Amino acid sequence: MVAPAVHYRVECADRHAHLFAVLLRIERPAARQRVALPVWIPGSYLVREFAKNLQDLQARQGRRALAVHQLDKCSWQIDCTPGKPLELRYQVCAYDNSVRTAWLDATRAFFNGTSLCLRVDGQAEAPHAIEIVGPKLAPDEQRWSCATALEPTKTDRHGFGHYLAAGYDELADSPVEMGAFWSAEFEACGVPHRFVVAGAPPSFDGERLIADTRAICETQMRFWHGPKVGKRGSPKPPHDRYVFMLNAVDDGYGGLEHRHSTALICTRRDLPQLGVQKQGEGYTTLLGLISHEYFHTWNVKRLRPAEFERYDYAQENYTQLLWLFEGFTSYYDDLLLRRAGRLDDAGYLRLINKTANQVLQAPGRHVQSVAQASFDAWVKYYRQDEQTANTTISYYTKGALVALCFDLTLRAEGKGSLDDVMRLLWTKSGGGPVAEPDFAAALEAVGGRSFADEIAQWVHSTDELPLAEQLGRHGVSANEDPAQRAQELGLRVAEANGSVQVKMVLRGGAAEQAGFSANDEWIGIELAAHKGRPAQGWRIARLDDLALYLGPLKKITALVARDRRLLRLPLTLPSGVTTWRLAVQDAAKLAQWLAPQ
Repeated sequence: MVAPAVHYRVECADRHAHLFAVLLRIERPAARQRVALPVWIPGSYLVREFAKNLQDLQARQGRRALAVHQLDKCSWQIDCTPGKPLELRYQVCAYDNSVRTAWLDATRAFFNGTSLCLRVDGQAEAPHAIEIVGPKLAPDEQRWSCATALEPTKTDRHGFGHYLAAGYDELADSPVEMGAFWSAEFEACGVPHRFVVAGAPPSFDGERLIADTRAICETQMRFWHGPKVGKRGSPKPPHDRYVFMLNAVDDGYGGLEHRHSTALICTRRDLPQLGVQKQGEGYTTLLGLISHEYFHTWNVKRLRPAEFERYDYAQENYTQLLWLFEGFTSYYDDLLLRRAGRLDDAGYLRLINKTANQVLQAPGRHVQSVAQASFDAWVKYYRQDEQTANTTISYYTKGALVALCFDLTLRAEGKGSLDDVMRLLWTKSGGGPVAEPDFAAALEAVGGRSFADEIAQWVHSTDELPLAEQLGRHGVSANEDPAQRAQELGLRVAEANGSVQVKMVLRGGAAEQAGFSANDEWIGIELAAHKGRPAQGWRIARLDDLALYLGPLKKITALVARDRRLLRLPLTLPSGVTTWRLAVQDAAKLAQWLAPQ
């Protein structure tokens, strides 16, 4: 590899002020060298303006200070002597405890390269070196370590020191975790893996987490490359190392995929606990997150939309294919959890049931196709508001159901499965960029016929998916049960401290017809005189109170507060609003679906 011409030095300059200090050395700059900080991070489709956290940018060549000219919101130009080393110094305020940006305090540090590392115009493809310097610790502080998937060149036993990236893309795609974290290493199909957990409580069962994660990783490697993956003479996975970075917090959930690692966040209560044989649903959710982000190692980080062949870090990168890369990943995360033996059939059906109801209870599915939702991710999915459920559909949840429909259709016709389609896509593309016609061609190759009609109906229209029909073919019945009160009324609410806060009013529901609005506080109800019972008024603290006070009544007056004004809204309780409950009808058929093919 060519000696790096771009060097970064990252220091935890002031933990209490949340400031990283960065030194960028460009060995051979251009005469008018431009640098820029990305406005977004791949995998999270929202312009986040990381430059807002950058401050005090200074430039020097030798002893000479140079002027720095800001060109726009995220890029700068330095007029300098070409070919002579140029040094830039700056600070970054890091106070976002998510997986997307950067964080620094007295107990932990984390950053993505997109938040800290200026991109050097004209040299993005050249090798990049980075030195990570640990903080100065007080004598009574626990020693910190450093974890990243970057290739080490000279590091100490705690992981601090020098690393190398093939180019800016790899640097930007390799987050760094620092702190007194828990750490363990394991192999999956011959590939070394590391799992680090920050913020774990004393009850944390690390052995359980590693055993379950190894099973997930090995199941996914075999999904993509066959049962002999990792053995001599057999196919090899595309990654030679992998690092899981999990930040356990009081309240949080999410993940962001990378080629050789993933950054995760979960609540501490969802970690596996020592001495507990049957872990709670929160732990299953965490395993699903691990499965989802690991599946992205293949599906989106390598096999990816053609529009993502080269990232443009300065603006939105549009694609209509997130239903395929996020939605299909959302289908396989739970399915492969089942195949890894970390879910039983009933648990898997509960997750499918939840996804189906999330889609069926979103009026936005009648407004926006899943392909449109993919394209609009930059302005809708990551900018959710009180009307989101009425105007858009999630490419995660509906995309997962689209995957289910393709999978069950292929299986019912006896030509193969979606597993075969995904593997064929991988093989034909060489694990690289693909477009929708490539997916259509893979479907046809496996299924023996064109699926153009299904793609048009399920992906590009707002027609309902044939879920009940497809599930029925594979031993699962979709039964209708009475909806919960909020869904019956067409509301999404928050109930806390004796108050019902309206978060969202669903299109076409009884609450919308009565005049409810998002951000209303539902205070109480008034009941008209009925069969000798006098008119009454009641304060409510939760929606379940309605059953207590209404009896057989269907017409009431709701008392709400809006902008501190009290309103009386005539509300008629509807009937016949249902929700899905999936049940096993034929266990043998279900087993054939859930088994690998």
